[in-house]
This record gives sequence, structure tokens and C-alpha cells, in this order.
Amino acid sequence: MAGEGSSGELHGRVAVVAGGSMGFGERIAARFLREGAQVVIAARDAGRLAETARRLGATALACDIADSEAVRALADRTVDQFGRLDIAVNSAGYQDRSAFAELEPARVEPMIAVQLTGALYFIQHMANAMARTEPSGGSLISISSLTATLVAEGYAPYAAAKAGLNHATRIAASEYGPQGVRINVVSPTIIRTPMTEAIFERPGMETATLAETPLGRIGEIEDVVGTVSFLASDQASFITGQNIHVDGGTSLRRLPRREDYARHAREAAGEKE
Repeated sequence: MAGEGSSGELHGRVAVVAGGSMGFGERIAARFLREGAQVVIAARDAGRLAETARRLGATALACDIADSEAVRALADRTVDQFGRLDIAVNSAGYQDRSAFAELEPARVEPMIAVQLTGALYFIQHMANAMARTEPSGGSLISISSLTATLVAEGYAPYAAAKAGLNHATRIAASEYGPQGVRINVVSPTIIRTPMTEAIFERPGMETATLAETPLGRIGEIEDVVGTVSFLASDQASFITGQNIHVDGGTSLRRLPRREDYARHAREAAGEKE
């Protein structure tokens, strides 16, 4: 079984990673496995989930995070199979750009169902499972977004859902603290991933992003994965209810806007204002 014989930071822990078939979730699951945990990955796409689980050496359990009973079953099946649940990470979700003037139920309602309603169910059922096993306790981490803190035009439903998740995290951390369950959220800025490469290819995008990033570089997936791994470990045993910005300092300034991209593109082309 994956994780056996390891002396890593998470040796002997049992972890669930929702949205674990790709993106941040897949890389988080891989890190947990390297650190010695037994890992269950969950996602809606059963085919992709099975392939990722095979490649990583993880256990696959299909789950629609927007379905409360499905999330409850995910927690219960994990405990039934492994005897406990120590770590849970919610990386499930997607982005959809819609200006306020273009909002429509067909786009807003699924976004809220996954990014907020489903996120609340995940916290509820995973934290309940952690609280009822002996000894009780564990670490629960949600992936949020810097758009919940700073203005990102065109992302109102996504940002609103993530802002709700951020505050719900604080409430849950207070309620589950007495059971030893730590609940935190990680808020990345735009990170360089295979899915965002096309975004950074837009004229002026990378330059504008760097201009609003004090550390002067674009974030990488491992910047987020390392933060999640830290929060999952005993090194973070006295941290709960926190929103950790993984943003190179962007939250000290602001997210770049469309006019910034255009201005930097013109400057790169040698054009004057």
C-alpha cells in the first residue's frame, strides 16, 4: 500500500484529496504520498480519476462534491477502509469568467454549488469523521483564491463563493477546535500551471502580473503544494482558522487589470501612451 515503510512527515496518516484527479489536487496527492500518507483521491470524472490513482498509487473514490450524501459516503468509506481520517484537502472546482452584465443562472448556480455549497459539505463531513475517530483530530485545508480578497473584474460568482468559503472556514475552525480538528484555507494568486499557460501568453499579462508581485516572479504549483503539506503536518499543529495567501505579496498591492495588460503590451511593442 502506498506510504508504507516511509519515514516522511505524514507517515501513517490517512488523507482525502477532493479534486485529486488533476491540477493542484493531483500534485497535492503526490506530495502526500511521498511524505508517507495513505491517500484517497476523489473527483467526478471516474475515468480520469482511475487513471490518476493508478499512476500515483492512490485509492480512487468517485464523488460529486456538490452532493452532500456523496461527500458523507466518501468520508465514511475512507474511515471504513483505513480506520481513520487525518487530513482532508478540497481542491475541487473550476473558474468561469462572467461580467455582472452577463450573469445567468446556468452559469452562476453550478459555480455556487461546487465552490461554496459543496465546500461546506466537504468541511462538515470530513471534520465530523475526524472528530469521531480516536484519537480525534486532524487537518482540513481548502483551496480558495486571492480573488476572494482582491477585486478581479469578471469573476464575481467565483470570487463570492470563495469569499464565503473563507469566512465559513473561520466559523468551522472555532466549532471543531475542541475536537482537535484544524481547519485552514490557502488562497493562491494566479499560478503557472498547464491550464494557465495560455493566460500568460496574452500580450502584457506576465509583465503586468510581475509588476504587482513584490517577490518578482510567477507562482508555481509547488508553492501551493508546499503550503498545503505544511498545514497538513504537525509543524502547523497550532494553526487554525487562517487564510494563507500564496501570492508573492500581490495582496499587498492589487491584482492586475485588463488595462494593465494592454498598457504593458503596448510598452513591450515600443508604443507610447
